[in-house]
Amino acid sequence: MTPRFHAALLTLIISTFLVPLSAQEPIGDPGVGHLLGKVNGKTYIAPGGTFKVEVPVLPELGGSITDTETVVSFQDAFSVHESIAAFKMDATQRWESETRGRRDYLIWFFGNFIQADFQQRFAGAKIESAKFLPNTQEGALLTFNLLPGGSMFMERVTLTGDEAPPTAKRGNLLFVKNQIVYVLSIELAEKAVEGSTFKKTVEEEDEILRRRLFDLLGKMSFTPAPKADTK
Repeated sequence: MTPRFHAALLTLIISTFLVPLSAQEPIGDPGVGHLLGKVNGKTYIAPGGTFKVEVPVLPELGGSITDTETVVSFQDAFSVHESIAAFKMDATQRWESETRGRRDYLIWFFGNFIQADFQQRFAGAKIESAKFLPNTQEGALLTFNLLPGGSMFMERVTLTGDEAPPTAKRGNLLFVKNQIVYVLSIELAEKAVEGSTFKKTVEEEDEILRRRLFDLLGKMSFTPAPKADTK
């Protein structure tokens, strides 16, 4: 992995977990020009136009957007924190994908880079479960992660005494499109905010996150890859 590609991966964690809401752009604010991408009506357009997505948050609910060259995050004041990372594959990554095959490449990618960074930032972070989906985007990896103290909704969490911060649960969907690795990530906000009153089973939590990830994917469109020069 090249230093540039690894730096882009670190940007995913920094952008997803460490950017304060005050640094984000409220939807409809004239200052939305600070974004590296663009917002056209209800559509966010990534830098370089590699993908578009219907903005999944509403201004009346405090919806805001923050982005970098590789990651866009959407959050509101209540229950939405969703991010889309788009990492262009360098020569090393293309070779890894070709030699490993789609399933093993995505498992390798997630375990060695995304999950490794989760573990570095959140002690005890682990993969709760993972599943390969061969019929989604020509092969996609669906993972569910538990991140102690990793919730983006700590402002809404009330702790008493020596009570530890809640363990956040995230669903992630990885796939490759046009030689770009996409990582869609969504936190199950209710699990952190509602605490012990949130009574869903693990299977029910997984299904909620799966539906939300596929809903986000359904709002995306991708720019076709440029045709190879045959001259």
